[in-house]
Parts: sequence; structure tokens; C-alpha cells
Amino acid sequence: MALRPVQVNIKALDASAVGRFWAEALGWSAYSPGVTTYVGPAGGIVWPDPVAVCVDVVPVPDAKTTTKNRVHLDLATTSPSHQADLIARLKALGATPADVGQGDVPWTVLTDPEGNEFCVLEPRETYRDTGPIARVVIDCADPRAMARFWGEAMDWALYEVTDEHAVLRSAEGVGSYLEFLRTPGVKTVPDRVHLDLLPYPGDDKAAEVARLRALGATDLDVGQGDVPWTCLADPEGNEFCVLAPS
Repeated sequence: MALRPVQVNIKALDASAVGRFWAEALGWSAYSPGVTTYVGPAGGIVWPDPVAVCVDVVPVPDAKTTTKNRVHLDLATTSPSHQADLIARLKALGATPADVGQGDVPWTVLTDPEGNEFCVLEPRETYRDTGPIARVVIDCADPRAMARFWGEAMDWALYEVTDEHAVLRSAEGVGSYLEFLRTPGVKTVPDRVHLDLLPYPGDDKAAEVARLRALGATDLDVGQGDVPWTCLADPEGNEFCVLAPS
């Protein structure tokens, strides 16, 4: 048994507007099948996408605090001119530069129109085949421990692990990477951005949730009420959801 990450869940006051921003940023399409805005590769909604980890923007009544998100997206570029053009286009769409203490680095840190941080990376050979999202990055205190938990939770392969970061990617070597980055500080506010995981067809969701609890996940009440998905937190308190197979 195993789970797969299928989407990055982003909370927003105006889910439609933020969804449109991310669709333009990623070169994908925005779909509104219900109250959320789903952003995925163009050509008609396909869920779950067989390769990409997509974006689902969910409306909430509260604005983001000034606290930096513990989960963010890194966008891939193919050349210095592509990086510069993408940054300029994102700013025109409503992104703003952000200082999260990054110092003098070759990538650019921005926020979306509601303040969610993300990075536009300089060209890197590692990310030439990931699609527009090079990696989903999660701040943590112990990358090795996170690699153990998430490696057991999902069927993704461990590519690299050090005291500073751990990197996973699908066993097929396609799509975005998932990186756990050692970062000072601890989680202090509810996550504005989190991963949604999905069982494979034929697998039992309840059994998967029980397996995650045995690995160290804890139940989480974020006011979700009676819903078909299960809200959990990993051993460092990072929120995620296990979705019900459709």
C-alpha cells in the first residue's frame, strides 16, 4: 500500500482570482468544478493528473498572516532569459518581491496576490523535465526524519538525504520533486499551503490512514466537519489530507 501526492492545496480569500494567477504562472488552465479552483495542465480537467502535482485553491474567510508559509512552490526555468521574462510576467500578474532572508541567491522570491511565497529558480539541469513546478518545498527541523516518514507514506523514491535537506520524486522519475528543507523556527500558525495525498485505485483509504497513524501521523481538526477526506499532521505538525478515491 502507498499514497501519491496529487495536488498542492492553497487557501485563499478569492480562490478564483488566485487560481487564475497560478494558471497563468504555470501555463496551465483553471477549472472550477465546485467551490474550489483546480489548476492543471491544459486540455481539459484530468484528475488526478498521471504525472503532475497540480494546484487546488480553496476559499477561506481569513487572510494570510505575515508568517512565512512552511510549504511553497519552486518554479522551473530553462534559460536566464526565460527566468527574467517569467519574473516580469508574474509581477505584471500581481506577484510581489519578498524578502524571507534569502540573501544574495540566483533565484527570485515572490509572493502571489494573497501573499503566498514561491520561488522562480535559475535554470538547473536537474529540473529540465519537471514541468513548470520544479519542486514542492516543505520547511522542517529534521529532513532525515521527514524522509523516513514521507518515504513510507508515499511510493516516491528517495533521491538524496543529508542533514540539510531530503529530496523525493516519483519512482518513475517524472514530474516535480518534493524537498524537505532544514529551516530554523517551528510551526506557529495553521498551514496555508499543504499537500493532498490519494490512495491508488483499489486501495482502502481507512487502511492507509491507519498505516499513517502507525508511522507517526496524528489526527487534525481544522474545522473540516463531516467530509470524505481525512486531515492529518506529519511528525513535525505539517498538515496534509488523505483524499477519498473518486
